[in-house]
Amino acid sequence: MIELLAPAGSMEALQAAVQNGANAVYLGSGMFNARQGAKNFSAQSLQEAVRYCHVRGVAVHLTLNTLVSDKETGELCELIRQAALAGVDAFIVQDLGVIRFCKEIAPHIPLHGSTQMTIHSLPGVQLCAAWGMSRVVLSRELNREEIAYICKNSPIEIEVFGHGALCMCYSGQCYLSSAIGGRSGNRGRCAQPCRQSYGYGRWENRYPLSLKDNCLIKHLQELSAVGVASLKLEGRMKRPEYVATVTNIYRQALDGKEVTQEMLKELYTAFNRQGFTDGYYTGKLGQNMFGTRRETKEDEAWLKRAQQSYEAVENGLVPIRFQAVVAAAGSSLTVTDALGNVCTAYGPQPQYAMHTPLDEQSLSARLMKTGGTPYRCVEVACAIEPGLILSAASINALRRECLNQLTALRARRETPQLYKPAKTPMYPGNPQAPELTVQVAQREQVTGQLLRMNPSVLYVPVNLLAQDLAWALELRSQVNVCVVLPRIVHDGELPELKNTLKALRKLGITQALVGNLGLLIPVRECGMVARGDMGLNIYSSAAVNIARDLEMASVLLSPEMTLPQIRDVSKGVPCELMAYGRMSLMVTENCLIKGRTGECTCNQGIFKLVDKTGAEFPVMKDCGTCRTHLLNGKKLSLLDRQEELSRLGLWALRLTFTTENPREVDQVLADYIEPEPFDPGGCTRGLYLRGLD
Repeated sequence: MIELLAPAGSMEALQAAVQNGANAVYLGSGMFNARQGAKNFSAQSLQEAVRYCHVRGVAVHLTLNTLVSDKETGELCELIRQAALAGVDAFIVQDLGVIRFCKEIAPHIPLHGSTQMTIHSLPGVQLCAAWGMSRVVLSRELNREEIAYICKNSPIEIEVFGHGALCMCYSGQCYLSSAIGGRSGNRGRCAQPCRQSYGYGRWENRYPLSLKDNCLIKHLQELSAVGVASLKLEGRMKRPEYVATVTNIYRQALDGKEVTQEMLKELYTAFNRQGFTDGYYTGKLGQNMFGTRRETKEDEAWLKRAQQSYEAVENGLVPIRFQAVVAAAGSSLTVTDALGNVCTAYGPQPQYAMHTPLDEQSLSARLMKTGGTPYRCVEVACAIEPGLILSAASINALRRECLNQLTALRARRETPQLYKPAKTPMYPGNPQAPELTVQVAQREQVTGQLLRMNPSVLYVPVNLLAQDLAWALELRSQVNVCVVLPRIVHDGELPELKNTLKALRKLGITQALVGNLGLLIPVRECGMVARGDMGLNIYSSAAVNIARDLEMASVLLSPEMTLPQIRDVSKGVPCELMAYGRMSLMVTENCLIKGRTGECTCNQGIFKLVDKTGAEFPVMKDCGTCRTHLLNGKKLSLLDRQEELSRLGLWALRLTFTTENPREVDQVLADYIEPEPFDPGGCTRGLYLRGLD
């Protein structure tokens, strides 16, 4: 049976989820969760929430799925301790450093890899399993065949999103909100700029980044058949009435009830963006997946129904069994639950009946009245000596005492053994001036001037190298080439990629730039060494040190870090900083160009999205695939601050070329040698100086 996992952005929403049939809830506490805008839970209310859920047989998964800086480590560790003492059942994690602290402090609590980890392939799942995770939440972009393949071969549980909001970008890879306004989705503060209007080439009242909400209610039996362990409902920012409705309808469907038009109407009333989509799951990508939220008049009848499902009610969620004994020597009542808990209460000595003695039918009827409690009596066994009577008040008191004991027992948790985390090793950085590395997107950008500068590493997309192996061999003879892999590679695409990597390895190209954890194993299998790219979200000393454990040759530090954070981070592996270029703000499964024309015309020039302010966002293919990168219109530039950057302990400064022509490439290379004054009109410092809000 698939676990139904519901969102709980507040205590009221938690009650709505539990009373409507959730098997588990996920919630946030403190500042380290991906929904900072939700009410979330304090340390005290977290304890109350866990008790409430555990009494009713519901698990609690705590979201710790944001990037955490070095200065926040103490607060993070305290939250892990408090959550462990409260009795949470799992941690949902993104940051590699957070994984380490959870394992060291509370190793008994299972770890679930968040969708923010961008795990979308079997090798990614296998890597998470090797780290000791018990479950992975897959990227929402996978289709039914890909999910089935991973479930069939996965050594750990698989969780998928079944209903709710879809981000246009692969989760964990979006920097649009932080680039525009300093509010990072990786830090739980996304401002949802994808829901705003954009145009192609000029602003239009169109919404090419706004997807309809996901709805897989018609596919639940198929998901169950392929082995999905948990179905997640999105919505920690949604109202409790939404949580109640969606949880209730999915509960009915999972329990085998046929999905009716009335049920679909209820989902639509609760929330929709011009309907729903199952496009990723069915593989039917395109314009039908897009929609926006339209404000409508509140449906008071729906609101009332939803509220009545959880406000001041107990829906008898926990099945129990009673065994009653009424004998001349005394009376007793024993209750048992499915977990094996046994509680017994003793009552008064029965009296001999003057008229009608107590019988099994009347005693059972009285004990079955468990309304107003979390329990549902499914069986009563009675042993009654003839001729006795026990008052209704005494029977009620026995039942009440038994259930109070059971509630206390189900709420109780043994104090866990917690440990102090090891001190994070701090490795020194490079005392010399950073070296130069260059990344290109087009063959023409490999200019004579670039080759004469002999960068320490030249990053070249795999599709360019594969198209002309003779050119790749010639290039390798002139400079240290590292092959750039697509940010996203699904399982069906891995065999071809691995064949290409093996061919490049024979040419002497031994390094690959990896922006996703799922590519580390394939790269090693091809005899190559991995360098870490931006998509890994390396944000802390603990994360850098894990890259060291993974034997990575280098990492590009998160562009959401400030220069002081970069200076102070452990240099467990050589660390790179992006000093120039258009930063990738999104990587999307839906082709942004096809979204405009209905046809994929990616090779017919540079396309741009334009927002209301006139800001432009170029669109570029992901290493030759039909997935697209949305780039920042302003180019990041720290070329005039190289002296300051030289004091940060960095191994290298990377110049990233995307839309530049050869002349522009040579100009940037000249500016690297003799920097021009910073141009605030066409360039940005990114977040390196101002940081995140």
